[in-house]
Amino acid sequence: MPNQDFFPQRPELHPMIYAYKELNPDYSGLLKVGYTEVDVDRRVAQQYPTKRPDGKLPYRILLRESAMYPDGTSFTDHDVHRMLENKGIDRVGGEWFRCSVDDVRSAVISVRNRIRNIENHTLDFSMRPEQEEAVRKTAEYFQNVHISDPECVPKFLWNAKMRFGKTFATYQLAKKNGF
Repeated sequence: MPNQDFFPQRPELHPMIYAYKELNPDYSGLLKVGYTEVDVDRRVAQQYPTKRPDGKLPYRILLRESAMYPDGTSFTDHDVHRMLENKGIDRVGGEWFRCSVDDVRSAVISVRNRIRNIENHTLDFSMRPEQEEAVRKTAEYFQNVHISDPECVPKFLWNAKMRFGKTFATYQLAKKNGF
């Protein structure tokens, strides 16, 4: 039987997007947004080979996010930079941006999920299996009712326990159906 590699393994590398701020007050409000395939701390330390006389680091890492798409491929800081610029955020020389950590987090979510993220969401999570099933069944029901009677306004009751996430699932249903 030939090798049937239906589910290729993810690469050992775990590319990361990071953002840090320089502690020098001359650079207040600026974040450096970068990409690395090695440990974030090690990569940023390469950019600052000497510590300050007091032994403290001259920067603070504020963000570490995976640079992988859900399908296992990866993106780079250039994609995040473009997204930040598309959102109207000022680029100040090279990879520095006048923005907040939430701006960078929102841009990473936009790139990773291949969406515009105009709401600037900074949290990224998907439905649990029971929510996916409820949305799927409801969407199928709505579609079948519409086919059989286009004038009928369908109703579907979710008999779900507390903390099920009915509001979130309803929002996902609305997105799925283009409401």
